Amino acid sequence: AVGSAGPAATDTSFASLLEDGKAVRLTGQDSRRGTFSQRHAVVFDQRTGDEHTPLAGLAASPDHLTFADSPLTEEACMAFEYGVSITDPDALICWEAQFGDFANGAQAVIDQFLVSGDDKWLRQSGLVLMLPHGLEGGGPEHSSARPERFLQMAARNNMSVVSCGSPANLFHALRRQLLAPWRRPLILFTAKSGLRHGEAVSKLSEMGANTRFRPVIDDDAVATEARKVVLTSGKLYFELAAARRERGIGDIALVRIEELYPVPDRAIAEILKRHPKGEVVWAQEEPENMGAWRHLDPHLARILGGLRDAGGRATYVGRDAAPSPAVGWG
Repeated sequence: AVGSAGPAATDTSFASLLEDGKAVRLTGQDSRRGTFSQRHAVVFDQRTGDEHTPLAGLAASPDHLTFADSPLTEEACMAFEYGVSITDPDALICWEAQFGDFANGAQAVIDQFLVSGDDKWLRQSGLVLMLPHGLEGGGPEHSSARPERFLQMAARNNMSVVSCGSPANLFHALRRQLLAPWRRPLILFTAKSGLRHGEAVSKLSEMGANTRFRPVIDDDAVATEARKVVLTSGKLYFELAAARRERGIGDIALVRIEELYPVPDRAIAEILKRHPKGEVVWAQEEPENMGAWRHLDPHLARILGGLRDAGGRATYVGRDAAPSPAVGWG
């Protein structure tokens, strides 16, 4: 099995691209050791201080692989990587934040260039933003990568917004950045708790031949006629699955929406067809005015309107609306 957003998922995708002769560039805030050790892109000899980059042996040339720590000046660093991604579209260019919240410091770059550059100037960028995201007790400055901001700016297929709980999906999402015949930014949300979660794993066969990114992951345990269908994303799926086991519930399906934009309407509709009488719920850990709820609500209404004579709306389950992603007191 392969662990979540850690060495196996990201490094396996990097390694496969390097073996294909592609170039990989990862910069960010403590990225050489993976923003608190989710990977060891560069390891150090504790006695001599010598550096060793395990993936370097797969690179066709030294300039095909770059792992570098960038300063805590998000606007300048992200802008630089945006420029690199435009000038070198055949390389995988990634910028990583220690916490997704830190992308706030580069909001002007995101608004003015990253998400709108293709629409304004026909300049395609395949830049990947790796943004740790999840309410895990870190407080208001270390919890949210602000998915609602990206989703508000999502239109005309200008980017891919992914909230991966599946390591195999993370592997495929990174690879398709170069394998696709076009370039668009990838906004990648992953939870730090996924690094250690025993169920956030994938089989190696899910990354082999004839496999691909899955925007929606169905619930094989409750495949039809559920009393309730809970749609969710990210780490909350694992928490809901644990609660379902503990309570012995067998008639609630848990469906994982791994790609929040473009919205996988058809895949969601195909699953909901198998639960014609099930109440549809969107569950998230973010406050109601944040996260993906207000982005997905009209999509789910259209899907249900096409499936059920009486139409219907999904029910929201999550925190109340709030001005801060997480509380700082209490």
